Parts: sequence; structure tokens; C-alpha cells
Amino acid sequence: MKEQVLKKFEDLYGDAGGAGVYFAPGRVNMIGEHTDYNGGHVFPCALTIGTYAAVKKRTDRKLRFYSMNFDSMGVIESSLDDLTPSDAAGWTNYPKGVMWAFAERGMKMDCGLDIVLNGNIPNGSGLSSSASLEVLTGFYLRDLFGFDVANVDLALIGQYSENNFNGMNCGIMDQFASAMGKKDNAIFLDTADLSYQYAPLVLDGAKIIVTNSNVKHSLVNSAYNERRSECEKALEELKTVVDIKGLGDLSEKQFEANKGAIKDEIRKKRAKHAVYENQRTIRAVEALKNNNLKEFGELMNASHVSLRDDYEVSCDEIDVLVEEAWKVDGVIGSRITGGGFGGCTVSIVKDEAVETFKEKVGAAYQERVGKTADFYVVEIGDGPSKL
Repeated sequence: MKEQVLKKFEDLYGDAGGAGVYFAPGRVNMIGEHTDYNGGHVFPCALTIGTYAAVKKRTDRKLRFYSMNFDSMGVIESSLDDLTPSDAAGWTNYPKGVMWAFAERGMKMDCGLDIVLNGNIPNGSGLSSSASLEVLTGFYLRDLFGFDVANVDLALIGQYSENNFNGMNCGIMDQFASAMGKKDNAIFLDTADLSYQYAPLVLDGAKIIVTNSNVKHSLVNSAYNERRSECEKALEELKTVVDIKGLGDLSEKQFEANKGAIKDEIRKKRAKHAVYENQRTIRAVEALKNNNLKEFGELMNASHVSLRDDYEVSCDEIDVLVEEAWKVDGVIGSRITGGGFGGCTVSIVKDEAVETFKEKVGAAYQERVGKTADFYVVEIGDGPSKL
């Protein structure tokens, strides 16, 4: 990938001498979905797939972007004097948003850049190609301009830019997982205060398989922001009867005792998911520490049911993938991962069942949905780096 972006850089812009090459990973979330903006826990890990960039400073204020993933769009030109979101800017709204967010914090770039990108995260798959791109942008800005920011700040800046520049009301999980990834570890993150610990995810005798439904999700235009506001309203109603900061502060028992304060049945279901999913995530990490992979898998399965029924962010195609996965001997757990409305499932599958899993789930998906699913046996990798 490094050679590919450098060669493309040379083809497009001439001399690649002095260009730096950078990488930031995508992520998969093992459990803890839609809890990150509700003050709960999440359990993602960075992947060895992600986004690569070759970047070089210019002598003027021009910005030139090119993505090998969207080559039909050609080179998209902009300027440091035009850091505003627009439909015409397409995917470049993500890196431009990060540049804008740095400037908002007083870290202004003193020259433009030539940029070539190439990613091996399937687009629209729910493996956080956007967060990977945001963290990547922050990482090369820090390196090229000497900005004084830690990796945690790169995550926060990425989230801030996506919320305020791109209008996507996401939580912190995706950017945090990309910025703070650690090989062979998942990150047990308390999104209420950003305290975290690394938990080894060395699955003896099993693999993590990400299955792409090839149903693209576009969260900005989806019900994602709607779900968030439903939870916020439910929280306000609960605050009239119990002293909490976020839905993640409640145990299942406390929620059941106080849920009458929520005046709408839909909001009640949304809040129930946020509370129960948070507790599932805490229990899942505990199960992992005790080498109880069976319990971890059961909690993954329960997470999917809750996301399907209470949070209603699944879709027919994803439900088929999960149902078919559950039928295969050797599948420890399977669920939707990411924001929902399409994208991917994540499954833990025993080594000896990996090929059977791909064959059976793939065939059933083709038969029931008429689409082809893609399978990725993924590895857990580190955070961003300069190559």
C-alpha cells in the first residue's frame, strides 16, 4: 500500500520526494453498541486494515486531495481559505473537517498539502472508514506541522469535526479505537470519562470474522441522529426521578424501577437497550478475563437481539447473516457491529469451523437475500503510524 500511494502521488503531482506515508486503522466493535453517546462502555479493537496517505507540504495555501478508492472523482482542489462543508466536496469533507477543527483549537496550518489516499476498509461497511480517515488526517497534521496533541486528542478532534463539520452526531468510540489501538488487544473504554484499559483478545482456537452484508449504510442521513435524540429525551425524563448523568449510570434493576418516568414506549425501548447493553459489555469483558469465551459469545448474541428489537438499527439482510451464523456449529457468538442499518456483522468462530461458516452463511445469504456477502478474517492491530 505504501508503494501504491507513493506511485500514484508521483503520477498525479510529479515528485514524491519528501512525501510522508501514514496509516490509521479501521475498527470493529466486539460489543457495546450505541452506548458511547449514552455514557456507557464500549469494547472495540483496531484492525490491521485501514487508510493510507502520502502527504507533502506545498508552498501555497492550496489543498489537493485524491482517493484511489474514488478515482472517478479525480483530484479535488480546495484551499485553507475554504474550510467549509459542502456536498460538492464529497469525501474530502472528512479531512477538511479535521483541518477546520485543528484551526478552531488555534492550530492553524501555514501551507497547503498534496494528498493521495488509499484504503482497504470496504466503503460503507461500518468498520469506520470515516473515523480512520479523521485520525489519519490528525496524525499527519501533527507530524507535518508539529502540533502538540496526544493520540487521545486526535480522537476527540476527529469526533468534534464529525459532529460539527459533517453533521453526524457520533460518539467517541470509532475515533478512539483508531487512535488508541493496540495489537492483540481490545479497548475497554468508559465513554463517560474516557478512562480505559486494554484487554488481551487472544482467542485461542478461534478467529474473528467480519461479514460484510454489502448493504451500504449512510449514517448522516439515517436514523442515527434520531436514536441519539430519543435517548437524550429519555435521559431528561429519567433525571426527574433519579440522579444520573447518562444512561450508562443505571443498572438494569434501577432502570426497571424508574422507567415509568419515560412517557413514550419507543423512547423506553431505546433507553432499555442503552442500559442493558452497557451492563452486557461490562459482563463480557469480565467473562473474557475469566477465559469464558462461551459467555462472551452469548452476550454478543443478546446484544444483537437488543439492537434488532429495542434499538431497531438492524435490517433484514443483517438479521439473515446473524441467524445463519447462529446455526453453524463452532460459532461462539455473532452480532451486528457498527452504527447499523446495513454494514457488517462480527462473529467469533472456532478455527475448525471457519471454512464451513463462510460456505454455509454465504450460500444461505445468497439464497435468502439474493446478495453476495464478503468475509474477512481480521487481525487486531495498532493505532496510527508513519510508515
